[in-house]
Amino acid sequence: MSVGPDLGRCLAYINCQTAAPSPHERHKPCVMARTSVTISRQAGCGAMSIAGKLADFLQVRDPAPCGWTVFDRNLVEKVLEEHHMPVDMARFMPEDRVSAIDDVMEEVLGLHPSSLTLLRKTTETILHLATLGNVILVGRGSAVATRSLPNVFHVRLVTPLEQRIEKVMTHNHLAREEALAFIKKEDLGRRRYLKDHFNADIDDCMLYDLMVNTARISHEKAAQTIGEAVLSWKQSLSADGRDA
Repeated sequence: MSVGPDLGRCLAYINCQTAAPSPHERHKPCVMARTSVTISRQAGCGAMSIAGKLADFLQVRDPAPCGWTVFDRNLVEKVLEEHHMPVDMARFMPEDRVSAIDDVMEEVLGLHPSSLTLLRKTTETILHLATLGNVILVGRGSAVATRSLPNVFHVRLVTPLEQRIEKVMTHNHLAREEALAFIKKEDLGRRRYLKDHFNADIDDCMLYDLMVNTARISHEKAAQTIGEAVLSWKQSLSADGRDA
């Protein structure tokens, strides 16, 4: 499993978040978790590049004590493996927040057999991270898993097929036929994952607050567009008295 150079940043986020609070802080009522973002994407959209730039943008415009941090599929699984998530996280979360996560788990996975242990643990980890806030969750059904959490903003990235083929050919050093096969396999896998485990359609636009076509804008501009939308959305929640 490749987790890339951002593993250290993710583990630093976990260590920061799980620093034991005082007994008073641990049991005081929780008003609202900090904002989080989910990113669903078509293969070859440059989602990880955009997510990284989005984290940098938000850290400047909306600074987070533990830093805005990106978690993709592999990083979530690596955190599970090395830190026994979600047990470690739950120890340092207010009881009302843990109960809320339990409720969401029942809603999104209640109809599935308990034997799907990895799915349940991964989903619970995603919920814990999203509830703690200041995370950008890429893939792994995070948009559907967190749809009941009011502090999460959902994004879908799309790009025309030919442009995605070119990007995959360049990035992965593949011939055109190989790049096309890779894209079809990745897109089909993601579509099946949501359908099989959450009974959801990945192309359902109602799952997302914002859809961004990256065909004619740079990754930096896409990240800025998403970041501005997140901040505007957060401001509207604050105006309604529902701080995120």
